[in-house]
Amino acid sequence: MIVYGRKVNQLARMFMKRFNEGLENSGLYSAQWPFVLRLYEQGSSTQKELSEYLHIEPPTVTRTLARMEEAGWVIKEEGTDRRERKIQLSPGAYEQFATWQQTSNILEKTALRNIDKSELEVFTRVLQQMMDNLKNS
Repeated sequence: MIVYGRKVNQLARMFMKRFNEGLENSGLYSAQWPFVLRLYEQGSSTQKELSEYLHIEPPTVTRTLARMEEAGWVIKEEGTDRRERKIQLSPGAYEQFATWQQTSNILEKTALRNIDKSELEVFTRVLQQMMDNLKNS
């Protein structure tokens, strides 16, 4: 019986649940955090770029971004053609970023407690290889 995918999924769900608890009064949700991180690092992206990078179906990206725009976390602007819209973080999201990042960092430190650095290096390599295997299959 293969259990690795199930364990990774359980871990991700636990992270999301705890992250949502930490973000409870901020107006941001754990499902939106990957969008925030990517836009913070990238500056701006199209919905298609976000979908491809985050491996999230386009309709889900559209709904998530609509909620984030309504909450004031992202701004949509015209792209190079009429069909393309560039998404970027709002000034309010930039103001909140440090708080959100701190919540994420605390959660990650809690999860990594009592795990040796060499074990984490192996874990990181294995996770990356699993993602590469799935991407290239």
